[in-house]
Amino acid sequence: MNIITTTAELETVCARLGGAGYVTVDTEFMRDSTFWSKLCLIQLAGPDDDYVIDPLAPDIDLTSFYDLMRNKKVVKVFHAARQDIEIFWHEADAIPDPLFDTQVAAMVCGFGDSVGYETLVRRLTGGSVDKSSRFTDWSRRPLSDKQLQYATGDVTHLRKIYEVLARRLTQTGRARWVAEEMAILQDPETYAVRPEDAWKRLKMRFKGQKGLAVLVEVAAWRERQAQERDLPRSRVLKDDALAEIATQIPRSVEELDRLRAVPKGMSNSRSAAALMEAIERGLSMPEDKIPVVKDAEPLPPGIGPLVELLKVLLAMRCEQHEVAQKLIAKVSDLELIAAHDEADVPALKGWRREVFGADALRLKRGELAISAKGKKVILIETGKTAAK
Repeated sequence: MNIITTTAELETVCARLGGAGYVTVDTEFMRDSTFWSKLCLIQLAGPDDDYVIDPLAPDIDLTSFYDLMRNKKVVKVFHAARQDIEIFWHEADAIPDPLFDTQVAAMVCGFGDSVGYETLVRRLTGGSVDKSSRFTDWSRRPLSDKQLQYATGDVTHLRKIYEVLARRLTQTGRARWVAEEMAILQDPETYAVRPEDAWKRLKMRFKGQKGLAVLVEVAAWRERQAQERDLPRSRVLKDDALAEIATQIPRSVEELDRLRAVPKGMSNSRSAAALMEAIERGLSMPEDKIPVVKDAEPLPPGIGPLVELLKVLLAMRCEQHEVAQKLIAKVSDLELIAAHDEADVPALKGWRREVFGADALRLKRGELAISAKGKKVILIETGKTAAK
């Protein structure tokens, strides 16, 4: 087991792996008491060697690692990459390219919805994963041998998993399906954390526009505070406090102190004045700047049976193509397809349309019918084209 704790060691390793066809990557991080994830460990492996990089070591600069992540000659292999990439993007504006996510690839290859790493290790390598160190404190030093062995296993098994899945994708012609999904993971917008959009995270409904405007501003204020102070949002102010502020709209620190969900003594804190300013900004927001929140459009009457038929079609097509249903469409997507021929859902775009979407629309038009033959569900060409 090679533990990298200096810049010189890391540069040597990354230069060596720069000539590899692929590297497998994983991280361990902590986020219990911070807004931003604290990177505590990086696991890195090539086809023949593996390393554990200690980003908390006092004499290490990760520049060469991030350069490797950007090296277009080397495929970067992760399992469930989103959180790892979010850290790299925040730390160094680095998004791995090219990228291969084995969780996505496994769903495309028929291993089920959001298949876990342990399942792939068992099914594709015959190995096993010791889970006992999963929830340890990765920020504490020194790390135990057990922790390091667990961490290393996250990239050594990944080599075999990647090689098997990459072969299957080539054999089935589905590599481009995975490439479409990787484009989403590689889009910086996927990791954007904008204070002005923070209110969208909150499941709250308001009848009055002023209340919504106040919510937009106080949620943005909390988001900035959390980012600047590197604290969890709830440590700045809890969600129910934001809701009460937006509902009651206090106009003074005394009124603020009387709200049940706001911590006692908030009026005496350094944050109180800035919070009150955010409330006033909300009250002063021009009407044309206040977001328009539309209630979900009710489904047309009697559409339920069509949705059920689409569910059957989805299950049938996914079984035929050995691809996870979750990757194709959610129930809410099926409802939109049933209601609108041009619904803005992933199932009617790209490779998903080929697998399911095109037939879903043909079923709606009466060009396909669902029947049974023995124990199997089958599709029948009706020979009809529905009137437009």
